Amino acid sequence: MDEQIKQIGERLRGLRDVLDVSKEEVAQLCGITVEQYEKMESGEGELSVANLQKIAKHYGVALDVLMFGEEPHMSSYFLTRKGQGMSVERRKAYKYQSLASGFSGRKADPFIVLVEPNDSEPHLNSHSGQEFNMVLEGQMQLTIGKKTVTLNEGDSIYFDSTQPHGMKAMNDKPVRFLAIIF
Repeated sequence: MDEQIKQIGERLRGLRDVLDVSKEEVAQLCGITVEQYEKMESGEGELSVANLQKIAKHYGVALDVLMFGEEPHMSSYFLTRKGQGMSVERRKAYKYQSLASGFSGRKADPFIVLVEPNDSEPHLNSHSGQEFNMVLEGQMQLTIGKKTVTLNEGDSIYFDSTQPHGMKAMNDKPVRFLAIIF
């Protein structure tokens, strides 16, 4: 996990260098402090997919390039076999498996997300667009703004992802869910 996070940080630094963009500008785009952004680049801080998506969209690069170091190249279809999607653990509690990493110009980013149980409150983030979540295994507490809902296996929710939101596994068991970010 640590090596993947450091590689993402190196790609962020490389993008910033190529585009001649300051750390301050990227931090402001993400709505975080320069110190928090510097920790992202060094691989020591929180790497939210929401912030990576903001950076990718704003600077016109594929999210896959930042997350996996690979440019998508398929345009008619991209097949992901069970358990074979490109994956990254952005924090110890979250593991993201991309389901469409090779499809170029996609309009949505689908992931299988695994959230490990943890006693802390969910970290809230926000990003442009909308999001769809469907619980595949386990039970999830989802906070959206000031509202908290519990989703059981088979439950789904579609929401405005500009609202601060965060997920938490319930009952001391991991939760696995489909997340599609539009």
